[in-house]
Amino acid sequence: MIYSLRGRLALKELGLVVVECGGVGYACKTSYSTVSQLGETGSEVTVYTHLYVREDAVELFGFATLQELSCFRLLISVSGVGPKAATAILSDMTPEKFAFTVASGDSKTFTKTKGIGAKTAQRIVLELKDKMSAESIGGSVAVDAASFAAAPSGAVSSAVTEALEALMVLGYTQGEVAPILGKLDQSLSTQDMIKETLRIMNAKNTR
Repeated sequence: MIYSLRGRLALKELGLVVVECGGVGYACKTSYSTVSQLGETGSEVTVYTHLYVREDAVELFGFATLQELSCFRLLISVSGVGPKAATAILSDMTPEKFAFTVASGDSKTFTKTKGIGAKTAQRIVLELKDKMSAESIGGSVAVDAASFAAAPSGAVSSAVTEALEALMVLGYTQGEVAPILGKLDQSLSTQDMIKETLRIMNAKNTR
């Protein structure tokens, strides 16, 4: 399976990028968000990929970040949500907003994407929250106070807990993100905590 592509950006247009590696151009369907994040045509880029195989076609999808790829894979795991709908949703929201929307149970936000009806939106939230709960203790996130040792006493806010739940939607474990959340300014909003934690995690992964 192709994990990622690194090479010259040969083409980019709405919903599609072509990355040339060793003389071979790989066409990757993608979100508008990824298209906007990549550089100018001719620059060197890296995209993280998912090979989608079905009876009548083999399609390659590519994304600018591992978080966006993770969101894509979560979405296509939901019954009735295909790659076209998944990329449409990710064209309308960032990975941190996606995670927060699922964690907060805000299905109405998903209906703002063209082609996503109320039933599909509710299914996305229900199935992905169930997956998150299945990976946590007792069906909910069990916040280990020791993980937040760096935070001032009593400073583990509801925003921290919500951010932790959202980051678990993206596939991170409590052990990975809780120490980071504990060091952040506890007055930050949930979405800002998610964004800052992802920035720190990305920085660690690129060292």
